[in-house]
Amino acid sequence: MKNISKEEFIIDGKFQLKDRTTNYNIEAEEVTVEKELKRVRKKLGKLQDILYAHNKYAVLICIQGMDTAGKDSLIREVFKDFNSRGVVVHSFKVPTPKELSHDYIWRHYIALPERGKFGVFNRTHYENVLVTRVHPGYILGENIPGVNSVDDINEAFWDKRFEQINNFEKHVAANGTIIFKFFLNLSKAEQKNRLLRRLEKPSKNWKFSPGDLKERKLWDNYQVCYEDAISRTSKPHAPWFVIPADNKPTARYLVAKILYDTLKTYSDIKEPELKEEIKVNIEIYKEQLNNE
Repeated sequence: MKNISKEEFIIDGKFQLKDRTTNYNIEAEEVTVEKELKRVRKKLGKLQDILYAHNKYAVLICIQGMDTAGKDSLIREVFKDFNSRGVVVHSFKVPTPKELSHDYIWRHYIALPERGKFGVFNRTHYENVLVTRVHPGYILGENIPGVNSVDDINEAFWDKRFEQINNFEKHVAANGTIIFKFFLNLSKAEQKNRLLRRLEKPSKNWKFSPGDLKERKLWDNYQVCYEDAISRTSKPHAPWFVIPADNKPTARYLVAKILYDTLKTYSDIKEPELKEEIKVNIEIYKEQLNNE
């Protein structure tokens, strides 16, 4: 099996998605990849227990991708061995009226993970520079002062929004949240195959929406917006990783491996030591219990 380095997938500056593979050759059979995923996710689960006891860091994992990129199943498989108290998944959909009555980052800020926990954002605050950029009319629903028509949503508007997102992530990271951002890079041909499977398998019909086909027609627009958003916001404290997503088992393994290899470098994440007065009296406490 190929030795994986996260540097292969991290983004540092401007890039083009067409130069990034959607089908990564990991040099192993699928059964081997799945076995390795199980091994790594068990290690992640143990690391999460230590993170919970340590109670100084939180971990935020942001997952973006086109429809059918495999976000839901990746979350299910990568975090399967976590203690349920230690990971919280938020799937962000169309903003509610209450969410629209606040600024666009508000609903994401209040969903941030507590210290000691993992938080997974299935779709993220980046929808506000992706979907809204492809469909700028959605911005009008935010009722922002000075934005009265689509004509007011110019490049200066997007520049300011990217600056706000970078500042948000910088603030969060500076206060103890370790941030990972993953873009699941799916090919247009594979998306077609997955949409067809949703239509052909009765058990998957519920996942299909005619809106998926409308958005598919805007594929090139989305690719440009993703390139720009990722290029502008991949920072050392909040890096973007572009993950080849045509093969689901491989994508899941890559995400799990990147998470574990990065988190294990935090040498200060360790189980807290017992207070000395408790440590020296452990035998006494044991004796008390045994003599009940």
